[in-house]
Amino acid sequence: MEIIIGIILGAVVGLIIGRTFARRTGPGPEALAHVRAEAEQAIAQARKEAEIAAREDAISLTADAEKEAARIRQELARREERLHKKEESVDSKGDQISKKEAQVTKREKDLARKEKKIQSTETELESATAEARQKLERLAGISQEDARNLLIDEVRDEARRLSVDEIRSVEAEARKLAEERAQTIVAAAIQRYASEHVVERTVSVVALPSEDMKGRIIGREGRNIRAFEAATGCDLVIDDTPEAVVVSCFNPVRREVGRITLERLLADGRIHPARIEELATKARNEVEQQARQHGDRATLELELSGLHPELVKHLGRLHYRTSFAQNVLQHSIEVGHLAGLMATELGFNAKEARRAGLLHDIGKAIDHEVEGPHALVGAQLCKKYGESKAVVHAVAAHHENERPGSILAHLVASANALSAGRPGARREQLAAFIKRLEDLEALAQTFNGVEKVFAIQAGREIRVLVENARLSDQDAELLARDIARKVETELTYAGEVRVTVVRETRAVQYAR
Repeated sequence: MEIIIGIILGAVVGLIIGRTFARRTGPGPEALAHVRAEAEQAIAQARKEAEIAAREDAISLTADAEKEAARIRQELARREERLHKKEESVDSKGDQISKKEAQVTKREKDLARKEKKIQSTETELESATAEARQKLERLAGISQEDARNLLIDEVRDEARRLSVDEIRSVEAEARKLAEERAQTIVAAAIQRYASEHVVERTVSVVALPSEDMKGRIIGREGRNIRAFEAATGCDLVIDDTPEAVVVSCFNPVRREVGRITLERLLADGRIHPARIEELATKARNEVEQQARQHGDRATLELELSGLHPELVKHLGRLHYRTSFAQNVLQHSIEVGHLAGLMATELGFNAKEARRAGLLHDIGKAIDHEVEGPHALVGAQLCKKYGESKAVVHAVAAHHENERPGSILAHLVASANALSAGRPGARREQLAAFIKRLEDLEALAQTFNGVEKVFAIQAGREIRVLVENARLSDQDAELLARDIARKVETELTYAGEVRVTVVRETRAVQYAR
């Protein structure tokens, strides 16, 4: 279109220019006709060319429009196809949703039916359970509450049984640690000190060269016996024992004076009141001298110094004193050594511990002359002769006549128990020994399920036989603990008492 317009405009411009030129030059009619003809021909040619160009442009525009329309139709077709697929998908999902709704509705109906059925079953079960419970209560002869209490008791017993293993483990660990520590201390004490133990009796027996000497000792109308008893403070027991006379006295020092006096009278042969008094005086002085020597040896053995001479003399007098057949001076030396060794192991003053251990029983040297417990008497004696407050308190508290208030007091009490409790250290009176064994057996017999009880190892072990059908292994363990606790709280004893519970199963058959 633009080309056509350009051609026309060119033709018009050419015509105008031609006419203008003709006016100026003044051409003739022929020239004007010729120019007009050329212009018309040019215009016709331009119109023809313009029409051709217009047709070509129209054809091109039409082709472009058709292409654009085809592209649009293709896009619309694709979109329509996608929409169609989406519609199909939506229709499919709608069908699925409808099916699922139908299934849910069906399941809801099924669940409702099942719920009704379960409710009905629960009602039937509750009724059957109640009926069964009533029948069980009638058959068992026990109510539900009693059965519940019984079950609780069984659960509690089971818990106790389960706790036995844990208790046993804890006790074993504690016992192991305690035993290791105790063994270290006692082993060190035994290694460093081992003294001979001399068994002393409560009376002194003097051998006679012949039976005729009994008459001479008695004297005319018994004057020699009266003189002897007046001079020595001892009793002479003359009985049917062949060739022997017994010197008896509650005071061990006086008994030793009487023994020496009688032996020297027999060796001298001159037995009359004046000679008896003379020899008794010499024997008394000799015993006092020996007592000082024994006291000095004890202090030297324990490496102690600074003791008052009177305390040393009283210590020596303990050589003639026995307690449950244990020599008191030897026992005091042992206690001194043990207390010193334990103090060393624990990092305390060993010298002070040995001093307190040596003096702990010094009250027994004068307990025949002063009333009161020997621990308190000894503490007063130590205080009188200038011992420290710690030593005085340890002496007073070693039998808990005073409450132990220091480490030293506990060490002395422990050392005293160790020395007195070791095997062979002491000999108890038969009646007291039997009574202690009977008490041990009677105490263990009070527990349920116990069949027989035997006190063995001189009362240091109780062997308990229990009924196998009534007690289990865990019950046997608990029984041993209960018996041990009751022995601790109700009986008095030295050392420790081992409780052994024996539970066994025996199968017996007879062949006939």
